[in-house]
Amino acid sequence: METLTIAVDARGVAHITMTRPEVFNAFNEVMISELTQAVGHCIADPGVRVIVLAGAGKAFSAGADIEWMRRAAASEQTNLADARRFAEMLRQLAECPKPTLARIQGLALGGGVGLACACDIAIATVDAKFAVSEARFGILPAVIGPYVLNAVGPRQARRLALTASRVGAAEALHMGLLHEVVEPGDLDAAMERWVSDLLASGPQAQAEIKALFAQMEVGPVTAEVRELTAQTIARVRTGDEAREGFSAFLAKRPAAWIGK
Repeated sequence: METLTIAVDARGVAHITMTRPEVFNAFNEVMISELTQAVGHCIADPGVRVIVLAGAGKAFSAGADIEWMRRAAASEQTNLADARRFAEMLRQLAECPKPTLARIQGLALGGGVGLACACDIAIATVDAKFAVSEARFGILPAVIGPYVLNAVGPRQARRLALTASRVGAAEALHMGLLHEVVEPGDLDAAMERWVSDLLASGPQAQAEIKALFAQMEVGPVTAEVRELTAQTIARVRTGDEAREGFSAFLAKRPAAWIGK
């Protein structure tokens, strides 16, 4: 691929790394297409357990490439087609049945924030900076908006989008955009801790968690929600992975999915 690399280790951890460091991993139509392909490949590969999304060089991602946006501005129809492709890429990342982690250093701007918010877990260095910067260009964070909203809530999302100002990692952690902040030299060790925790859980259970939680919203626990949760646990509890999990616990041995 032109704009990224994929490497899968023996444990089934897929590392997707954006490789346009000369433009701080800003994405264009090629990277959007290749990210869509890469995540799709990882979803289809039964050997992949966890996906780590990273950026090469000094930055995670500076968001949309200005030259790409300028090309897309040729017509509203061209813009619409590009926006739909970007929306599909974020949807695929967000709805991936396997756990996804964002490994963030340097900058995450605009669509880079969208990528972080579309992942299940986001870890950043203490010196990282974040901005939903689209309004500074006279546009708005439309496609990434739902993911930012889900990550930080409506008031913080509005604040980020309206001001387009940069926030530090500590503030991003406080508002829920991040899950952990570490020193730059500790980033890889932190990622390994999170990956190890994820690999200890059943892969089918994780897929069921993501599918179920995607169907629920914060609010009243209605009769429909109660029935959905009851039916889901009844179905999953009788499956092979659940039987293996209970057997491993009672036998005081690692479950089969943990490996050696």
